[in-house]
Amino acid sequence: MQKTEQIKEHMEVLGSDGKHVGIVDHLDGSRKIKLAKNDPKANGEHHFIPMDWVDHVDQHVHLNKSCDFATSQWQTAA
Repeated sequence: MQKTEQIKEHMEVLGSDGKHVGIVDHLDGSRKIKLAKNDPKANGEHHFIPMDWVDHVDQHVHLNKSCDFATSQWQTAA
């Protein structure tokens, strides 16, 4: 099963260090994950992370980047 098919709304996204990055709002096409803006880390804004950062998916979305890297490099919705 492809990673995109496993990712569902409201799943927690974790960095490679196990720290909370955000909550999935929805997939933005097949190449980006849109994170919920009501998450405390989001500061009221939607953020996008590329699917290339996804390492694996179980009950969480696990990234191959640390939380600090992900939150410093994510894209803010325009």
